[in-house]
Amino acid sequence: MRGRKNGVNRQPRAASAVCGPTPIASVVSSTVSSALPTPLSSAYPSTYASEAECDISERIENLPLGALSLESATPGNPRPKRAKQKPFRFLDLPSELRLKVYEHHFANTGYVLDLDPDNHKRIHQKLAILRTCRTIYIEASYSFYSTHRVRVFPTHPGRFFKTKKPLLARMKPGQRACITSLELRLGPGWSKPPRGWEVNPALGLSQCVNVTKLSVFVECDPGNDIFKGFRQPGGFFEAFSKKLLTGVLEAMPWVQRVEFDAWPSVKKSGALMTGLIDLITSRNLRITWGSERGWTDAEEVEPPPVIHNYAPLDSLLTATNNILVLA
Repeated sequence: MRGRKNGVNRQPRAASAVCGPTPIASVVSSTVSSALPTPLSSAYPSTYASEAECDISERIENLPLGALSLESATPGNPRPKRAKQKPFRFLDLPSELRLKVYEHHFANTGYVLDLDPDNHKRIHQKLAILRTCRTIYIEASYSFYSTHRVRVFPTHPGRFFKTKKPLLARMKPGQRACITSLELRLGPGWSKPPRGWEVNPALGLSQCVNVTKLSVFVECDPGNDIFKGFRQPGGFFEAFSKKLLTGVLEAMPWVQRVEFDAWPSVKKSGALMTGLIDLITSRNLRITWGSERGWTDAEEVEPPPVIHNYAPLDSLLTATNNILVLA
């Protein structure tokens, strides 16, 4: 009996631990921690998503695509089907507007056509429009070849410079008929011109029936004193240039005008330019001048010679009375 009473009145250790008095150390620590101010870092929002935000994002991801639309599809009110977009009928435009579109399409292809390694990047991709249909082929071909100047002989250094088949000879007759302007560039190969620089029927100049202007651009004049010792004697390049120009004009007697232009080092009063101008004048053709050199119908005014400190004494004497001129 005594042991049972003692067992009944005795409390378990766990209960005593819970119901017992609170230790002093815990009270002191809780009081101190509550009295401390809140750190500043807790005033800013947390960079980690809360559980509520995670639940909302998961619900949004699991929504069907139809629930995101403002229009609810019901059996009585089915959602309208999207109408297929019809292709634009380009050929219904007037021909004038189509030509403007072609000009904008070929805007970044340069001004002069020649055999060049960069033709594949600049021109070949643009010419893909010619494969559309026959009508666009005819219109786009005319727009492209009539607005670009075609070089008679290639001038790009490398394998194209010495080719026997220039760009003009590689064109089709229909493409040559669209050309309105040609360019003859003189100067490259002044000591030894390539063998392919020869006017012959293979060039197809007789098929360039719409060419009205021939541009002659002179890069250098071997008759200048700076070429002395390197040029061929007897006015070789002057005669060669006149032969090329004569052959081009004889193959195209319908040309109306010739435009001359050159680099700043070329003089209008030089032997090369004098011979070319006399040739055009004898054929009664109109002569115009390009914008690069800035020539006009007036005679060229040569600048006075620049005298430096190391010039020989003979250059300081005038030709009239052998008076010494000091600058």
